[in-house]
Amino acid sequence: QVQLVESGGGLVQAGGSLRLSCAASGRTFSPYAMAWFRQAPGKEREFVAAIRWSGGTTSYADSVRGRFTISRDNAKNTVSLQMNSLKYGDAAVYYCAEGRNVVIFTTTPSGYDYWGQGTQVTVSS
Repeated sequence: QVQLVESGGGLVQAGGSLRLSCAASGRTFSPYAMAWFRQAPGKEREFVAAIRWSGGTTSYADSVRGRFTISRDNAKNTVSLQMNSLKYGDAAVYYCAEGRNVVIFTTTPSGYDYWGQGTQVTVSS
């Protein structure tokens, strides 16, 4: 059974930075794409960033491109999200997700079968 555990959330002032991490266990990590999604109260879960197994291909939501960076360490089975220049609108629960199969690389939640429990990011003005 795949388990994903996020960490690194917290309270930060607008303009500040946070680094989220996600540790995966339960199956071979490297062939699968990994992604970060977020969900704010009363809103749909939305795509933030994704990375292919090799780390050579990434995808970002327009709202975070240039501010957020996704990376992965296949040797440590971790994926990270460096968030800089945080805005009030970035506040949400952030979830990491693992792709359904080795082919999937998508921005839609349906392409990911495994999800972490989420970590809260709060941005103060």
